[in-house]
Amino acid sequence: MYLKFIKRFFDGIQRDFRLFVFILLLLEVYRGLFILMMSGYMGSDAGSGQIAAAMFTGLRLSLKTAGAVTLLSFVFVTLAGFTPRLRLVIGILASFVFSVLFMARFPYYREFHSTFGLEVVQGLNDDIGSIFVMIVREYGFFWRFPVAFILTIICIAILSRFLILKTFSPPNLDGFFRKAGFVTALVLFVGAFGLFARFGGSFTYGNGVNWENAGVTNDDFLNECILDDAQALYRARALEKRMADGEVTGVDKENVLAAAQIISRQKNVTGNDLTPYLEKKTKGAKIKMPKHIFVILGETWMQWPMLGKYSDLHVADGIKSLIAEPDCYYSRNFMPNGDFTSVAITGMITGLPDINIRVNYRPKTFEEVYITSPAQYFHALGYKVDFWYGGTPGWDNISKTATSQGFDNFYGFPDYQAPKQNTWGTKDKNLFDALERHLAEEPPTVHLIMTTTNHPPYNLNLAEEGFDLDACIKELEKLPNIEDAKSLAIELGHYRYMDKCATEFVKNVSASFPDSLFVITGDHAVRTDPGTKPTIFEHQSVPFVLYGAGVKKNILPADVVGGHISVFPTIIELIAPKDFVYRSIAPPLTESNGVAFNRDVFITQNAAGKIDSDAVELLPHVASAELNKVNLTNEQANAKKIIGAMRTVAWQILTRGLQVAEK
Repeated sequence: MYLKFIKRFFDGIQRDFRLFVFILLLLEVYRGLFILMMSGYMGSDAGSGQIAAAMFTGLRLSLKTAGAVTLLSFVFVTLAGFTPRLRLVIGILASFVFSVLFMARFPYYREFHSTFGLEVVQGLNDDIGSIFVMIVREYGFFWRFPVAFILTIICIAILSRFLILKTFSPPNLDGFFRKAGFVTALVLFVGAFGLFARFGGSFTYGNGVNWENAGVTNDDFLNECILDDAQALYRARALEKRMADGEVTGVDKENVLAAAQIISRQKNVTGNDLTPYLEKKTKGAKIKMPKHIFVILGETWMQWPMLGKYSDLHVADGIKSLIAEPDCYYSRNFMPNGDFTSVAITGMITGLPDINIRVNYRPKTFEEVYITSPAQYFHALGYKVDFWYGGTPGWDNISKTATSQGFDNFYGFPDYQAPKQNTWGTKDKNLFDALERHLAEEPPTVHLIMTTTNHPPYNLNLAEEGFDLDACIKELEKLPNIEDAKSLAIELGHYRYMDKCATEFVKNVSASFPDSLFVITGDHAVRTDPGTKPTIFEHQSVPFVLYGAGVKKNILPADVVGGHISVFPTIIELIAPKDFVYRSIAPPLTESNGVAFNRDVFITQNAAGKIDSDAVELLPHVASAELNKVNLTNEQANAKKIIGAMRTVAWQILTRGLQVAEK
């Protein structure tokens, strides 16, 4: 009996090892194919040496993934003695999952320039039905899934034959000591091999490879390719857990008051209550208080189509026509609160920067109004505050979040009885028309407006909307690094539609209500890039346009640096009487602290960079000659100091409240 178990165990670990090798090679083949097929996203200086480094490091990292799959077979088949067919079933299921993820990785990377990340977690809290429709309509579900199925069939054919190959028989095991020695050697081998796989090609954590230290090349694309899909999802899970634990770069939980002092307008404040640190008094109105204020958050209103090098695309002509007028101010140095629509909206609603805590699901959000939430201060100035959305009120808890934080009304497309255009909501024109009809009935009101049309699935009839798709394709083909000119042109056609609707709304309302004030910006930029190699600035920045009665070109500093949570403080500073008191973490743009940021990226007066690395680039509209005048290293260090301070104070407010505990 004992000998029979040894023989079965020896046979089992050989077949488990074959399963391990198969999964490891499958992941490596998929990695290589992805690099080959998406090579247009690779930097021009990434040579064969870096590709080899990415492949080898990825192989080491995938030891973990292959080991995790094999562990199931080892436990349930080799040790527990379940039918050997279960080993094949485990291999088939793993092959299917990795084939599906391999096919899904292509559109995902094109959207977010990363392997699976926090966007996956965000999607699980989003409208699953709408996301599925988007996957079907925009990301080729009906052809990608069959391809994944075919890949799985190929894997089954190979694996089924690989597993049934004859194994080696154990050596002569006559006698107790031979049996004991052989079993001991097998156990030690299995343990050592498991340790080697667990640490990514090493026997110690310090010398191993994991998702946090796997970026061994200087090319972002190759560094993402190092992560196989399972490791990428593990990264997303780890980051999500850190979010739940309140872990984010820059937060110094032990020095909250020091952080508050950094961002405080009053430099002589003391005490453990954050309120005076956040208090601001206006210096006097710069423009007459308008009857209506409109803050338009355009869905994926990225800034790069507005730049001169892309002017021949003619998709941002509307907003550019507003900028050309004398009563308009425009800054290019503007950053969204995050990479997701809900993060942009919650930043606007609460005045809090993104610190990897889902404000729109936090119980505290529905129990009290945060001290930084702007609605309360507009109420004090005599305004109602309404939210107008092209989607449904129940989406991502946004309606409940807004009304809990002081908004008087929330209008989704069912409320104004607009027809549904796609799974996310109604057309932008229907949204703006409904709001315009509503204005005559309203007292002075601040309107936060979120559009929806410029979002997949892209299903507008662009010809009916006056967009020349073929002309746009021809212009895109003149640009470098364009992977799919037609798809990008379709996306830009929807961008142009949003731009046209918003601009017409601004001009119509300005004619009917000449004392109105408008802000136009985007919820985020990521999703649509000008080719496979966008700069940090192109990938992340959104515009800031201030338009209306009393606005002048010099009303704010030229290309002032700011972000979403600076918008409402800026409006308050522009319209409120002297010594009006409000509270905010971010300074108004009338006195910018010189940095704006989201989860990963920051922007300053001269540079854009990544918060968690030393990556930094000069802004495209900053003359290269100015590089000699600016110490970008010091600018970057100062930016990270301010980012840390703002995040620390936001973390304190969200998790502990305004009272800072004594050390």
